[in-house]
Parts: sequence; C-alpha cells; structure tokens
Amino acid sequence: MTHRRAPHRRSAHEGASVPGASGLRGAGIQPRFEALLGPVYLGDGRWRLRVWAPLASRVELHLTEPVDRIEPMERERRGYWVALVEDVAPGALYFYRLDGDVERPDPASRHQPRGVHGPSALEDPSFEWAAASWRGLPLRDHVLYELHVGTFTEAGTFDGVLDRLDHLEHLGVTAVELMPLAQFPGERNWGYDGVYPYAVQASYGGPSGLKRLVDVCHDRGLAVVLDVVYNHLGPEGCYLADFGPYFTDQYRTPWGPAINFDGPRSDEVRRFFVENALYWVSEFRIDGLRLDAIHGILDPSALPFLEELSGAVHREAERQGREIHLVAENDRNDPRILRAPERCGHDLDGLWMDDFHHALHSLLTGERGGYYRDYGALQHMEKALREGFVLSGEYSAFRQRRHGRSSRDVPPHRMVVFSQNHDQVGNRARGERLSELVGLEKLKLAAACTILSPYLPLLFMGEEYGEIAPFLYFVDHSDEAVMEAVRSGRRREFDGFTWPAEIPDPQGQDTFMASRLDHERASDGWHRALLGYYRTLIAIRRGLPALTGADRSNIEVHGAAAQKLLVLEVDDPGGDLFLYLHFGEDARAPSILPRSGTWETLVESSAEQWGGPGGGIPPRIESDETALDVLLQPWSAVLLRRLEPSLGSQEPMG
Repeated sequence: MTHRRAPHRRSAHEGASVPGASGLRGAGIQPRFEALLGPVYLGDGRWRLRVWAPLASRVELHLTEPVDRIEPMERERRGYWVALVEDVAPGALYFYRLDGDVERPDPASRHQPRGVHGPSALEDPSFEWAAASWRGLPLRDHVLYELHVGTFTEAGTFDGVLDRLDHLEHLGVTAVELMPLAQFPGERNWGYDGVYPYAVQASYGGPSGLKRLVDVCHDRGLAVVLDVVYNHLGPEGCYLADFGPYFTDQYRTPWGPAINFDGPRSDEVRRFFVENALYWVSEFRIDGLRLDAIHGILDPSALPFLEELSGAVHREAERQGREIHLVAENDRNDPRILRAPERCGHDLDGLWMDDFHHALHSLLTGERGGYYRDYGALQHMEKALREGFVLSGEYSAFRQRRHGRSSRDVPPHRMVVFSQNHDQVGNRARGERLSELVGLEKLKLAAACTILSPYLPLLFMGEEYGEIAPFLYFVDHSDEAVMEAVRSGRRREFDGFTWPAEIPDPQGQDTFMASRLDHERASDGWHRALLGYYRTLIAIRRGLPALTGADRSNIEVHGAAAQKLLVLEVDDPGGDLFLYLHFGEDARAPSILPRSGTWETLVESSAEQWGGPGGGIPPRIESDETALDVLLQPWSAVLLRRLEPSLGSQEPMG
C-alpha cells in the first residue's frame, strides 16, 4: 500500500486532524516519521508548535526572548493545541501559558539551555551529516561500550567523548552505548532522573553536540546506542501532570508515579513516548535504544505499549533502510518480550542478562548478600553459559518465590552480558569496580567469560584497563526535600547487603568528581597489560564467526565441579573452539579434552605478556585422545581452536 502524505496546510489549522496512537499501528503501512509534538521549524523564521494539554481551557505560547510576545494557540481534537508563528529566529526562548496563569516549559522541548525550570529553546534541527550513508550494524556484530558522558572525560561533554574515540576504535568495540541524555536537574546525574525526554542535556553539549558525536562515530564504523527511560520521570522539574494525565494512580514504580500507558487518554501518552523513540532514531540517527527497566512499564492492555513501540521503530528502520535495534532491561527473566506479537511477545530485539553477571560476580568475589544469595556455585555459571537465565522458574531465596522462565530457545546474539555495568558498579554502597574487589587474574578471567561467550558483550567504561575510580551515585537537585529523599532511599537500598552503612553523599560534588575516569592509568603497569589483553580478546571475537554466529545447537558446556572448571565448546566447520574457564585457586590439568587433532592456542590469560605468572599451554597442541600434559593456572582462561582434525575419534572426550 502506498502511503500518501497529506498536503501542507497554510493556516493555524495546520494539523487539525491529529492522529492518535492508533496512527502508529496500521499493519502494512510504512509512514514517514514526522514530528507531531513540540516545535517544528518550517524555515524562514516560521515555526509550528503543538502541545497536548487536555486539562487546559486555554493555552498560549509565550515567547520570552529575544522579544516578549504572546501568541494564542488553537485547540484541536483530543486535547492538542497548535500555533503557527513567524519572524522567530532559532534560539528564541518560550513557555506555554496554561489558562492565563501557570507557565511551563514544553513537555516535548528539544533544548533546555537554562535547566529544567527554565524556558525551552527553539532549535533549528538542520545538520550536515558527513556519514549519511551509514546503515548500522547487525545485532550479532555488537561489542558494546557503555559510558556516562559526564564522567567519561574531564570535560564531561560530547566533545570530550569525541576526543577519546581513538581509544575506543583501537580497543575494537563496535558500538558506543550512552547512558540517558534527557535533560535532568542540575549538571550531574546518572541520567535516570530526566524530565524532558526530547531535550538533550544542555551541560553535555545539547542537540548539536550529540549530532556531532553520532556523525563521527558512524564515520569510524561505530554504532551508537542510547539508553532511554520510559518507566518513570525524575522527581524535580517534571511538569507533565500540569498538561495532562501522563501518570496514573493505579500503579506505582520504585522510582515514583507510573506512566499512564493503559488508562483513560493513554493513547496520547503512548504517542508522546513512541514519537520520542522515533525522534532519536530519525533526528539523531541513533542505531539502537536500550529500554531501561521495562518491568516498570505497567501495562496489561491487549496491545501493550512495548509492542506498539517496537512496531513503530521497526517500521521506521525499514523505511530508512537501516539497522535499528531495541534491547531491554527486564528484571523478570522473561524471554517472551523477544517473541513476535503473534506469539504474545513484544518483538524486541534483545535483552540484558543480569543472571550472567550475578553468577560470575559471586564466583569471583564470594559475595552472597542481597540478590547474590541465589548464585555462587559453578553450576550457576555453567547454566548461564549453556542456556542464558540461571533462574528459569526455580525458587529464588532473595525474592522468596519462583522466578523467571527458560531462555533456551533465545539465540545467544540476542542476549547482552557483562561483568560490570553502571548498575552493578554504581548500585554498590561505595561504587567499587571489579578491579577494587579482585586481582588481575580474576579480572582477565571475567573478561574472557564475557567477551568470548556466544552472547553480546558489553564493557563498562574504564574496565578495559582496570580503572580503580569508583562509579558512585550522584545527583544535583535544588530541592532540599528531594535531596533528602534520595539520601534516605539510597540507604534503604542496601539493607540486604553487608556493605558499609555510610555511603558517599549523592548530592556532593566530590562524589561526582571521584567518579571520573583517569585514562592515564591505561599506560602504566598492569593496567597497560590488561588493556592489551582486552584488545586481543575483542579482536579474536570479531575474527571468529563461530562465536558471533553461534546458536544453541552448536554450543556445549561441560562442568567439572571438583576441578572448578568450565569448558565452552563451539562446533564450527571453520575450526572448533574450546574455551577453558578455571575458577580454582590451584593449577589444574583439564579433565575435558578437545577432540583429537591439531590445535592452536589463541589466548591464555595467565601469559606473562598479560601480566600473569606465565602460561602452561603450548602455542600448538597435537591431541590423539591422550591426556594433555598441560596445566591451567589459577583463575585463568584458555581459548583453543582446532586447525585440522586427525584420523582418530571425532567425539568430545570426558
């Protein structure tokens, strides 16, 4: 079916026929994304502004700078208001005036140069893209690098990130994942307190800074993934409730009021957030969205919001001829979110797998407090490698109920794994990275488990060289009541853990400053060796289609609890792979041997070149079904690839 665009109207009635959320649902229709909400620049100083304010009986546009001027807005159906204005240069500031009294920034503001309480700015969206031919990366080719713009560099800006792209390119990652950028209170925040979902954080460099970063990343072959928050909005500067029923009293999230995705007038709320996703992938050419904590999106309707969101984004990806992916964080261990709608799924592309982290972390550190109560045995890591979720319907001591369901039918390249991320580091009382909790050999073992797994690996900024600065929780609120609520809330979060009771003040600027990376560390001592090791692991992964293309049918995982040994075996015509993962304190001979044939050692974590005690595995091995006369060093990983088979048995040995 050909979708014909409506002719352009030339009066204030422009857009009077406003589609609801159902306008995004038409099966078989491939509409071109055109912004409905917020300001749209028509050129020559002309703007169309539209806001959803069904609770107001009168709405006016108040242009405040550089001239002070009031423009009436015309009411459309479903509670939308629209104005066409002329002779207004980009950069002008404005509020919406509700019922002649209250003035508020635009809920769909593109830029808040004076913060969450200040006026919105009219932004000219034009940008000359140098990498306009970029079409993205298949999901299976992603090696993700998660970073927080404010602490990644001393500058704390998009331009600061640009200055470090040489490092990321040399490291070998293929995708930069940015923590949330929606405008938040003050100048320091993780980003999950954003209150203007369309406005790029001004202190980072605003919309133009983000576009420059995305363009250069694409020019260097790097995809850009953005973390977005559709389960709640922050506690300060959120004025959406003054405009309409964006929130519901029917549910509540751990972070505040739930968003109204299923109640009266929820169609327009859905449109607000669906259009936000389309805005990122169209206006900024973002390659993927990481959906924060979708278990906090409470919507039991027949057509769930997430399914509607997925359909709209995938249609836009098809229209643009680009790879655009939606990957979700989901605390419920529910793989159904990846299924097609006809199988009662949301058709998302991937999901984060916390179970992998928890199983690995508890083995490396011995921690058993809080949610780590459900992990700690070698069999948990074995299950994570073999089928994904560790808790797939078993009883959870932490939750005191059964938890999760099986992920055995999920292709590995649709699950994101990590040994560290912003949550697992920053949600510790003192924000310790793994490099502060374990030694170098365990760090290298963790890296091998993650990067050489068949899953999609994600690195957290600085882990590649063993950054020792913490990643603490920090905010910059101006409301004292909000500040105290944050402090007390953080203290309650750690009740189930054995961590120190005293935590750094989230509001303190020194808390933020302590969390900045020191990239100079990467050039010294064991940090330098670790960085070289990471580069090698990533290069190996990217050069082995057997890993990036693996599925459950050609993967076997063997466990030897007595020897604290796991072996990941990947069958591949191009060269079978054996990954040995040794979680013991003593050197051990492997009890599970490769098939007979000639094998090469691709990497051994304990080698001296990586700062280790020295390896015990020769560069080349001839296996004829006899025991290998080699030792696996404590807390080590070894990857072998078969160059050619022998005439002996082709079966794996036990």
